[in-house]
Amino acid sequence: MTHDYRKYLRPEEISRISRLEVQARHIVEGFLSGSHRSPYLGQSVEFAQHREYAPGDDIRRIDWKVWAKTDRYYLKQYEEETNLRCTILVDGSESMQFASGPISKFEYACSLAAALAYLMLRQQDAVGLVTFDQSIRGQVPVSSRKNHLHSILAALAVEEPQQKTGLYDVLFEVARTRSKRGMVMLISDLFVDRDDLFRGLRLLRHRGHDVLIFHVLDDQELDFDYRGTTRFEGLEETGQLVCDPRSLREGYLEAVRRFLAEIRERCSRNVIDYQTIRTSQHLDAALAHYMNHRIGLRKSARK
Repeated sequence: MTHDYRKYLRPEEISRISRLEVQARHIVEGFLSGSHRSPYLGQSVEFAQHREYAPGDDIRRIDWKVWAKTDRYYLKQYEEETNLRCTILVDGSESMQFASGPISKFEYACSLAAALAYLMLRQQDAVGLVTFDQSIRGQVPVSSRKNHLHSILAALAVEEPQQKTGLYDVLFEVARTRSKRGMVMLISDLFVDRDDLFRGLRLLRHRGHDVLIFHVLDDQELDFDYRGTTRFEGLEETGQLVCDPRSLREGYLEAVRRFLAEIRERCSRNVIDYQTIRTSQHLDAALAHYMNHRIGLRKSARK
């Protein structure tokens, strides 16, 4: 079931949509203008169709013969440039509220989802959104319409992290309802049962979906650089602990190392693309990772 989120929006949510859109445009346009060439360029073997020029497209691909006849700019598209269908899954569970700096994991995840959606729509790909905690909380269907970004931003704007994370049921439902092969991007801190997580991810792979995971973690979750007696308040019903963090740091960091190593190893085993992202990290790194993966898909398709 889908909803028109716009009719439920409060003024502060409308303001958040505007901020997300401005941020997404700024990040993506800056990222693309900083590239030496578009990562979507490539030699194609068979002409398929034209599409109208959009600001930022490479002018070398304009069909000047069409321009001479119509006085409008169109780009040549080729068979290899088939549209991608992508669903972005954003974790809205309570643990995503954590922030040791100016931005929480959830805010970072929303910014990343907005930038990825803007980038894909700009490249004529189709994108949808699923927000979740222990179940699916909101969905925006996959589309490549030019105004589709606003629906995605509106869905992100009404979400606030709450409840525990439960990924298997969410991934099962996504696998069940996405019959056409495409890409599924999961943005989460992955504080879930790992067996359930990978059972769900394998369902997506068995359905033929390409899977990317952006593992979003706060700097302190990775570095544990606390000083003095500290009270830690657990999220998702995990209680409280007052202690000297220096006495725990070595064991904590070893546990984190094992946690990340297990995730990476199991992703590799299941042919799932994985990247750890810090909330202090600029979104360019995540966009570059996605773009490089997209290029790899195109090259594989041509072989």
